[in-house]
Amino acid sequence: MEHFERTLRILSDSIRSIREEEFNALKQDCVRTLRAGNKIVASGLGKNVPICEKFVGTLNSIGIQASFMHTNSAVHGDLGMVRDGDLVIVLTKSGETSESVHLVSLLKKRKCKIWLLSFNRASTLYHELPNHLIVELEHEGDQWNILPNNSTMLNLIVLQELAMQIAKEQEVPLDALRQNHPGGAIGVTLGNGVK
Repeated sequence: MEHFERTLRILSDSIRSIREEEFNALKQDCVRTLRAGNKIVASGLGKNVPICEKFVGTLNSIGIQASFMHTNSAVHGDLGMVRDGDLVIVLTKSGETSESVHLVSLLKKRKCKIWLLSFNRASTLYHELPNHLIVELEHEGDQWNILPNNSTMLNLIVLQELAMQIAKEQEVPLDALRQNHPGGAIGVTLGNGVK
C-alpha cells in the first residue's frame, strides 16, 4: 500500500500548490463566457485527449456548451469550432510542446480568451499567455519520472472540479441532467430511461 500512499501524497501536494486566485479567475472567465452565450473549448493531445473529452462530456451532460478540439487536428480545420467570445483551455504539461505553441499562436489571432493549464512556470506558453493555471508536480510516479501518469490524473481532478464549480455558479438544475441523461443507471435514478 505504500505505493498508493506515495501517489496520494504527491497528488495532495500538487493540489495544494494550485493558486486559488488562478483557479477562481479561470472559473469566473468560464462563467462569463457562458453567460455571454459562448462556449468552452478544451484542447490537448496525447494522454490529455481523454481528459479533455471527460471534462467536455461532463459539461455537455448538464447542458453547458463545451467542445473538444484536438491540438493536432486544429490546423486541419477544427479551428473552425472556435468562435468569437469562446474560451479555450490548452492543456500541455511542459508548455513547450511545438503543436501547443503553434496552436496558441493561431488562437491569438482570434477573438477568443485563451487559458493555459500546465505544470511549468518557466515555459514559453506561460510567458506568452497572461491567463494560466499552473500545477506543481514532484514526480510522475513511474520509474523514470517521464510517463504522463500523475500529471494526467491532476488535469482530470482540476478540470472536473472546474466543471462542478461552473455548474454551481450557473445554478444548473437537476432537470438539465435528467433531460440529457435518460439512459443507464443515472437515467433510472433520475426517474426516466431504462438500464
